[in-house]
Amino acid sequence: MTFLTTMKGKIMEVLAIIPARGGSKGIPNKNIKLLAGRPLIDYTIKAGQQSKYVTRTVLSTESEKVKEVAEKCGVEVIDRPPELAQDETKTIPVLIQVVEELKKRENYFPDAVILLQATCPLRDAKQIDEAFEIYLNNDCDSVFAVKREGWTHSAWRRNPHTNKFEALYDYRNRPRRQDVSEHYDLYRETGSIYIIDTKVMLEVNDFIGKNPLIYESPSIDIDTPEDFEKIEKIILNS
Repeated sequence: MTFLTTMKGKIMEVLAIIPARGGSKGIPNKNIKLLAGRPLIDYTIKAGQQSKYVTRTVLSTESEKVKEVAEKCGVEVIDRPPELAQDETKTIPVLIQVVEELKKRENYFPDAVILLQATCPLRDAKQIDEAFEIYLNNDCDSVFAVKREGWTHSAWRRNPHTNKFEALYDYRNRPRRQDVSEHYDLYRETGSIYIIDTKVMLEVNDFIGKNPLIYESPSIDIDTPEDFEKIEKIILNS
């Protein structure tokens, strides 16, 4: 049941957007691949629709196949221009295209946008609501989901584009372990939930604003076939 959420006495329109393009190199047709008997996108569609704060949930895609599956799952679909469905396309222009299309078509303009990525099927309506309550009850313009990575002073990663290793710190001036506070917490975006004031989103051209807060939540993002299998086992055993 959706609440008529108010902020400063005004009823809020809260738009959840699910980007789901047709192309996927790692897992073919990933967004509509069956996960424990349901299309992957259906988990995120239901999470948005079951949130008590979300007033409208839409899915953005350029794919007729994804559109057909999404509509069978009962969600409104916004057609995405093919130029916004390339491998290198970032997420923010997709969100802006949806907002601008709804403004043009219906004169509809939400107070807040919630980005829900379809590759996080374990994120549910309860988590969306908990994150949104942080947004409602604090002086912030955005909230995004993170998980604690633990403490480290010398993190490296493999660059997914070049396959080379790169440091996430200045390794030529590396600090001594004993000179770095072990109470310094590291967080990583999970990609599962991003909430932002719509006007701020358009101003900063991003889905994290100028004054963000975090929502801690464990989440697994599906990037590989192994991730897919891992999450399917979790769902089937829950």
